[in-house]
Amino acid sequence: MTLLTALRLNMTNVADPTARQADRYRAALDMAEFADHRGFTAVSAEEHHLAATSWLPSPLILAAAVAGRTRSVRISINALIVPLYDPIRLAEDVAVLDNLTQGRFSFVAGMGYRPEEYRAAGKDWSRRATLMDHCLAVLLKAWSDRPFEYDGAVINVTPKPFTRPHPILFVGGMTAAAARRAARLGLPFSPPMAMPEVEAVYTQELRDRGNEGFVYHPENGSTVTLLHADPDEAWSRYGDFILAEAVEYSAWKRAGVPRPNETAPASIRDLRRLNHVEILTPEQLIDQIHGGRREVVINPLIGGLPIDAGWSSLHLMADEVLPNV
Repeated sequence: MTLLTALRLNMTNVADPTARQADRYRAALDMAEFADHRGFTAVSAEEHHLAATSWLPSPLILAAAVAGRTRSVRISINALIVPLYDPIRLAEDVAVLDNLTQGRFSFVAGMGYRPEEYRAAGKDWSRRATLMDHCLAVLLKAWSDRPFEYDGAVINVTPKPFTRPHPILFVGGMTAAAARRAARLGLPFSPPMAMPEVEAVYTQELRDRGNEGFVYHPENGSTVTLLHADPDEAWSRYGDFILAEAVEYSAWKRAGVPRPNETAPASIRDLRRLNHVEILTPEQLIDQIHGGRREVVINPLIGGLPIDAGWSSLHLMADEVLPNV
């Protein structure tokens, strides 16, 4: 059995937009290099804008920095809000990343669920599905070896990607429309959790169109893990940091736009019950892995968690868990 181990760097901090970030970004790169050396499978990032917790707004830049500090680990963005981008510039940026990493980079194309992010980028929220379709179609054309027509001119985007026929790209989402979009383009579909009914739509649409593809979703949904010798003590000391991130995320809930982990925790007790974040001892995690668990995602900087506490969790994973599974 292969164990997938991911270092999640969403770069949330305390819920204060004026909080300083430089030390945390430097720590993130050090942690990515450590994870690479210690045999982690992936380093992941994601995209949000205008967040009080300073949720990472520039995942492509962070991915490039991680690429410069690593040699083996996969680098993924889960998800990139593609309608916010100029598609030609995005095609160029991803092609450069694909060459820098020699195929270690991938991303999930997401549509986003916050109108304020669209307003900040000068994009029309009401046209988000059209923008998504347009951007994905342009990316696939731009990464081919052939020139194509764009805005009335014939262009040939360079550099060409390292990965053929194109960089690894998933279509994300939680709706039948997202599943159909992925199948129509012949791209893999990546919901944030197991969604059998939506996945069935994808499979049927693939079959109807004669396309090939597959579904990938995280084993434990969006749950992230921290490690500590005494989980109760860790929740007492660090629960407020974790809660700050969860509270902001749940505040972004919007009627008619499904997302994972939508339930708003009112307290640390609520947060523990929801199990969006788990704090385990190394022994507990080892037992779960021996019992069949296949994925572990560690977010050592969650919600402003002190950097030394994040390093402690990461070392417990590398020093006490991985050698024993």
